[in-house]
Amino acid sequence: LAGTRIICDRKFLLECKNSPAARTPPCCLPQTPGVTSLAQSSLVKLEELKERNESQEAMPGEQPRARPL
Repeated sequence: LAGTRIICDRKFLLECKNSPAARTPPCCLPQTPGVTSLAQSSLVKLEELKERNESQEAMPGEQPRARPL
């Protein structure tokens, strides 16, 4: 077998998870909708849901309507 086996202990890996470098995406990462960023259609759907929830909160006396399929 060829190659090198890298062995890391659990404590080290858990510490890496909280590292500031692990929370920042790489600078050269391409923007792929639906993969590395939200798809445009997902953003539109999120806005619609947000508006619907806000309008339902404004009218607390009405019963929620069933969504059409």
